[in-house]
Amino acid sequence: MAPQQSHENVGYPKLLNKSNDAAATISTPIKPLHGPQTNCTEQMMIWQWDEATGWEAPEIRPYGPLPIMPSASVLQYATECFEGIKIYRGYDDRLRVFRLQLNCERMLKSSLRVGLPSFDTAHLESIIMQYGALQAEKWLPSGQTGQTLYLRPTHIGTTAALGVQKPRQSLIYIIATLLPGFSTKGNGMRLLTSPADAARAWPGGFGNRKLGGNYGPTLPAHDAALQAGFDQVLWLFGPEGFVTEAGASNFFVVWKTKQGDVELVTAGLDNGTILEGVTRYSVLDLVRSNRDQQSMWQHNGKPLPPLTAVERDFSIDEIQDAVEEGRLIEAFAAGTAYFIAPAEIIHHRGKDIRIPLPSAESASYAQLIKRWLSDIVFGVQDSQNWTREI
Repeated sequence: MAPQQSHENVGYPKLLNKSNDAAATISTPIKPLHGPQTNCTEQMMIWQWDEATGWEAPEIRPYGPLPIMPSASVLQYATECFEGIKIYRGYDDRLRVFRLQLNCERMLKSSLRVGLPSFDTAHLESIIMQYGALQAEKWLPSGQTGQTLYLRPTHIGTTAALGVQKPRQSLIYIIATLLPGFSTKGNGMRLLTSPADAARAWPGGFGNRKLGGNYGPTLPAHDAALQAGFDQVLWLFGPEGFVTEAGASNFFVVWKTKQGDVELVTAGLDNGTILEGVTRYSVLDLVRSNRDQQSMWQHNGKPLPPLTAVERDFSIDEIQDAVEEGRLIEAFAAGTAYFIAPAEIIHHRGKDIRIPLPSAESASYAQLIKRWLSDIVFGVQDSQNWTREI
């Protein structure tokens, strides 16, 4: 765990352990958790706020129920947002977080969007790193190189009062869990386009913020897609069928334009209909920074033409046209949970759009970009100051 003296020097809050000694003991587990997607580690972090007194000192407590009332703002008016963060055990056996500052800044934007109070993002970053280091001692110990621990910071309004109003009390809590890698039903993701009468987000709404209210209304469509044999919903918007997100991940296509240029295309941020994904930013940044370095565009010993990164609205019809004209090269989803996940089929209005899926031996842009990111988060390559050790 990073020395706390450095945090004290800049006035960061310290984590206070108010759990009992047994719950606070850190030791190597003798057996793994069962059902890791629904089981959390034994401890959580609580950071409470009151309009009258401000932010209290954060504290570690045993994992368990939260102290909120049935009339709490979060339960009545959905004043809630969250983040998804991974701690990586590098191949050099060091612990790292990846671009954590962006997560904390996005959480602040999400909080303000639903009337939750502001906070110092540097303080939150420090708290997350301290809590993560504490959990990693047991659940991501030395020797588990190439593995991750998932953290879920969440901010909720706790004011116990009916009536539409900004919360006067709130709390941020952090829990940790061991997430397995997400599996697909084939060699790549099988996507079902969203129903014609459904929209995940719209201009001027809140699709660009990581609010629980963005996800609950998508669950019936997601469950229907799973029942039909697909992995995720590819969310479209408007009569044009603009592509927004694949499930809860940003979506990318690689194609040749009709002029012969090779582009990496993803939806833009201007209309606020997609999440400002940290992995999305990183993919675009890497493609742009490596654009003129031909040596970086090698995969499986084969050269690939450098990509031009483009952010704009693009439609499902454009994808279909690119497939029919032999111009679509690859498509993939990107996010903290999926990382980089290639797509192989988009089922749209009763018809399969088959996405080229490179073989294990062939050159692949998705796998090349995944390798770039993996090398950074696991300490193989220089991090461009994107990672911090804890």
